[in-house]
Amino acid sequence: MADVPFLSVKNLTKHFAPTAFSRGPVVRALEDISFDVRRGEVVGLVGESGSGKTTIGRSVLRLIEPTSGQITYDGTDITRLGAAQLRRQRRKMQYIFQDPFASLSPRMTIGQILTEGLDIQAIGKRSERRAKAAKALTAVELPFDAYDRYAHEFSGGQRQRIGIARALTLEPEFIVADEPVSALDVSIQAQIINLLRDLQLRLGLTMLFISHDLAVVEYICDTVIVLYLGRIMEVAPAAELYARPQHPYTRALLSAIPSLDPLARQGRQVLKGDIPSPANPPSGCVFRTRCPFALEACAAAVPPLRATADGHLKACIRDDIA
Repeated sequence: MADVPFLSVKNLTKHFAPTAFSRGPVVRALEDISFDVRRGEVVGLVGESGSGKTTIGRSVLRLIEPTSGQITYDGTDITRLGAAQLRRQRRKMQYIFQDPFASLSPRMTIGQILTEGLDIQAIGKRSERRAKAAKALTAVELPFDAYDRYAHEFSGGQRQRIGIARALTLEPEFIVADEPVSALDVSIQAQIINLLRDLQLRLGLTMLFISHDLAVVEYICDTVIVLYLGRIMEVAPAAELYARPQHPYTRALLSAIPSLDPLARQGRQVLKGDIPSPANPPSGCVFRTRCPFALEACAAAVPPLRATADGHLKACIRDDIA
């Protein structure tokens, strides 16, 4: 892979301020997030609900506006693009949503759903758009007769294939897959993950893959970023992270993966309590209130994301628990 990152996120911060219709404190969804994605790489974002995974995904495509920070895509700072420039840029960047039914309009045929992006981007004639939709349906292993049908006529797995096809019609280079199998039956999840992996390899896609399922992430991702309460806790190549997790939070997440091994179940680290509110995050290390290894010093300052001896990046002041 090239040395220059394909996607570079620097100091991304997102705060949701109260509005005229919603009172309350500022919600600090993301704080100082930085990471790179190489061309052709699949980078996983993992963490509990409320960790900021989806907020990162939507900020990267500017479906929501970052509070601050820089997002550079193939040399272009997309945080500075105007509406017309951003519309052109989105030909290359697409989103697969979590809920395959809620993201598909019940009033539109599948053909209208698939060609909507082409219509907005004014790409090709009507016959060419229909041909691109047919190509996308073939890529996700659905028959062309789906074109004139409606979303309610399909199963959950088929609807997610339609969602993937919609993302493919513009022939993007980069896709954000936001929990793409979490709403599906377990028996269907493997089919969709295998499809995504096959498409990624065959089309050379670069992907940001969001999930709370670490078993899925291990299978499809090259690099994994572990998030907690809007901050990065650990970054490492997938194989290395699963073999030798460095951060206490990562260890707890991995130990929670279901296993038939009774010894593995005995060694589980169970996190106590719930993730704190992003409207009132703890001082210092945000994980310290649930960390079994926390020290008084953990409350004093936010630990920097630093490299360890084996190439991990981790945000923890302790080395004696590695």
